[in-house]
Amino acid sequence: MVVKIQSTSRNTNKSSSRRLLQIIGKDMRIIVFCFRPRTKQRRAIFDALSRCTKPERIWDLYAFTCGPSKFSNLSPKVRLLNEYFRLLGKGFHHASMRMIEDGSFTMSNDSWRISDINFNYSLCQSYPFALLVPKSVSDDEIIQASNFRARSRVPAVSWCNPETGAVLARSSQPLVGIMNTRSTADEKLVAALCAQLIDGKDSRRKLYIADARPRKNALANGAMGGGSESSSNYFQSEIVFFGIDNIHAMRESFARFRDYLDTHGAASSDGMSSFLRHGGWTWGGGNLSSMSASVSTLGDSGWLIHVQSVLAGSAWIAARVALESAAVLVHCSDGWDRTSQLVSLANLMLDPYYRTFTGFQALVEKDWLAFGHPFSDRVGMPSISGSSFELSRNASSTGSFSSSPLRQSSGSSQASNSSHAQNNYSPIFLQWVDCVSQLLRIYPFAFEFSSNFLVDFLDCVLSCRFGNFLCNSEKERQICGVDESCGCLWAYLADMRSSEGRSHAHYNLFYDTLKHNGPLLPPAAALAPTLWPQFHLRWACPFESQAGELEAECRNMAIKFSELQKAKEVAEMKAKEYLAAMEILNVDLQNEKQVSSSAMNLAKRASKENAAIQRAVQSLGCRVNFTNSSDSTVDVESSLMETSQRLSLPRRESEYTMEHNDRSDLSVSITVEADDVAPSSSPLGQVCETLCPLRTQGRGCQWPDAACAQLGSQFIGLKANFDAFDRLSIYDRYFKSE
Repeated sequence: MVVKIQSTSRNTNKSSSRRLLQIIGKDMRIIVFCFRPRTKQRRAIFDALSRCTKPERIWDLYAFTCGPSKFSNLSPKVRLLNEYFRLLGKGFHHASMRMIEDGSFTMSNDSWRISDINFNYSLCQSYPFALLVPKSVSDDEIIQASNFRARSRVPAVSWCNPETGAVLARSSQPLVGIMNTRSTADEKLVAALCAQLIDGKDSRRKLYIADARPRKNALANGAMGGGSESSSNYFQSEIVFFGIDNIHAMRESFARFRDYLDTHGAASSDGMSSFLRHGGWTWGGGNLSSMSASVSTLGDSGWLIHVQSVLAGSAWIAARVALESAAVLVHCSDGWDRTSQLVSLANLMLDPYYRTFTGFQALVEKDWLAFGHPFSDRVGMPSISGSSFELSRNASSTGSFSSSPLRQSSGSSQASNSSHAQNNYSPIFLQWVDCVSQLLRIYPFAFEFSSNFLVDFLDCVLSCRFGNFLCNSEKERQICGVDESCGCLWAYLADMRSSEGRSHAHYNLFYDTLKHNGPLLPPAAALAPTLWPQFHLRWACPFESQAGELEAECRNMAIKFSELQKAKEVAEMKAKEYLAAMEILNVDLQNEKQVSSSAMNLAKRASKENAAIQRAVQSLGCRVNFTNSSDSTVDVESSLMETSQRLSLPRRESEYTMEHNDRSDLSVSITVEADDVAPSSSPLGQVCETLCPLRTQGRGCQWPDAACAQLGSQFIGLKANFDAFDRLSIYDRYFKSE
C-alpha cells in the first residue's frame, strides 16, 4: 500500500515543506521516503509502485511473468482426494489424474462418501470439485439443500473420526430470512451428519451448530435474506454464537496494531526512536500516564482479542468433537473466512497428522484453498475478473455484515456502492497463522514445524512468487492455469528443508510424536495470546524479535550433537570391522593351534616309535646313534660281528618315507662295523642273520621284498619309514624290552 502523507507533529524538527511517501507492506513493514518539493519525484514513484502492486490483469503478476519454475505444482486435486481417502480410512488408495478423469474417485465407507456432484462446479463455484458428504444422502437431495444455503455452500464434511464417528462439517449461513424459511432437504442433510450406529441400531448424536458471528449480526443478516438456524428445526441441536467480528473489523484492528508497533518500536518508519518520542529521553517521555497510554493502545487495537476469540472458538469445537463425539456444523455468513479459521484450527487441535509438514499442507489446501477462501480479495491481488482493490489504511467500517447472501458468484468480488465491497482486503489468513503460532507456543512439543517455518510460509504467501494462493477459488485457479504456469510454494519450502535435513530452521527441535499423539484441548486460561515476536516485531524491534535465539542455540547444539552422533556411528562401524577382523584372526589362530597340536601329536607318536625302534635295535645287541636331519643316520655297532667293515645302504625311491607337515624326513641308516669278515659268508647274510628278527637259523629270508635282501652291496641302508614297518606287521611285541 502506497500512501502520500503530509508532515505531522512527529516530525516537528524537520522541514514542513518536504513530501513524504509511505509504503506499507502486508508483512507489517512500513517504509517512509522523503522527496524534495516541486520535483514531481513523489508522483512518479507513486504511480510506478501503484502499477506494480495493482496490475490490471492477474497474468501480469510476478508468478506468471517470471517464467517456468523448477518447483512444479502437482495437481492439488490429487492431493485433496488423497486427504479424503485418509479420512475415509482408505489411505492405501492413491489418487491420480486418470482417476479424476474417469470419475473412479467416488469411494465411500459405512458413513461417508465422496461425491462428484460439483465436478464441473455447477453446484457451487467456490467449492472443490469433490465433496465428502453423508452416504445416506443422494446427490439430488444435496442439490435441493444447496438452494437453502448462501452461495450454494451446502454442509460438507471437513473432518471425521473413523473410530467414534464424530464429524466436523462446514457450510454458509442458511437463507431463512425474516420469514424463518425452512428446507426439508437441508434438515435431512444436517441430520445425516448426526447419524450413528450403536449395537446395530440407528441413533443420533448431539448436534452443535456453531455460528461464528455475533448474534446481532446474524439477526441483521436475516433481514437481508440470510440468518441462522432455529434449534427447533434441527433435532437434538444447540445453536452457539462465537461473536467473532467480520473482515472489516479485522482489517481496521490490524492497521491499529501495525501503527502501534511502528510508533512504539525501537526504530519506527520516521526514523525516530520510541525512547526519544514526545520530546523526552525515556520511553513515553518519563511520564507514567504516557507510558500507560501507549500500553493501552495495544489493547485498543483489539488484535490480540480477536486472536483469542478465534482460539477459544476453535478449542470449544475441538472439545465437543473429541469429548462428546458430537457433530459440529460451523458457518459464518459466506462460510469462507471465519468458518475457514475455526474449522482448520479445530482440525489442527483434533488430528496430530495436521501438525506435521505434510498434514499442514493438506489442511491448508483442503480448508482454505479447496473450500474457496478468496485469497485474491483478502490479500489485495487482482482476481480473474481483472479487478483489484485499494488497500486503504484509514478505511472506516459502515456496517458489520456483508452484502446479500442471495447473490451467487464464483467468489470474485463485484463492484458495490458500499465501502466494504470496494475494499475486501483483510488479514484473515495471517490471523489464522498467528493463531497457529500461539498454539505452537502453548504446545512446543506437538508440532513438527517451527515458528520460523510459519514466518517463511507467510512471506511466500504474500510475495506473489508462487501460484498456490492466487485467485479466489479452485475453479478460478483452474481457468487461469495456475498449476501449469506458476511455481509451487510447497515444493520450494520442501527443497529448503532438504538442504539441511532435520537440522533446518523449519524443523521444531522439541517435536515429540509420543507426547501429544492425541487431540489438543487447551483450557481457556491458556489461550491468552501474546505478540508473535518473530513476525510482529521483526521490523519494529529487530533485536527483540529474536525470541528464537534460545531455539537457535539449541539448534546449534543439536547440529553438534548430530555431528557427534555421526562420528559415533562411524566409530562404531570401524569397531565392528575391527571385531570382525579379530574374529577372523581368532579363527585362523584356532586353526593354527589345531595344526600345531596335530603336529605335536604326530611328533610325539614319531618319538614313541623311534624309541620303540631304538629298543628293538638295541635288543639285537647293537648301539644305536640317531641324528635328525635330511640325511639322518643311525650308527649301529655290533659287538657280535668281528668284521670292521662299514656297510651302508643308500636311499632309493623304493624305500619308505614319512613326511610330517613339510618337515625333514627322519631317516635311519644302520651301519655295522666288523674287524673281520668270514670269507665263506657274505656281508649281507651276516647282517641279516644278526639284525633281522624274521630270519631264523636254517630258514631263508622271511623279508624277500625288502631292500636289504635285494642289494648285494657291502652296505646295508634301511630307511626308517614307520608306515612301512606297520605294513610289515612288526608289532610292539617285537620291541618289548626284557
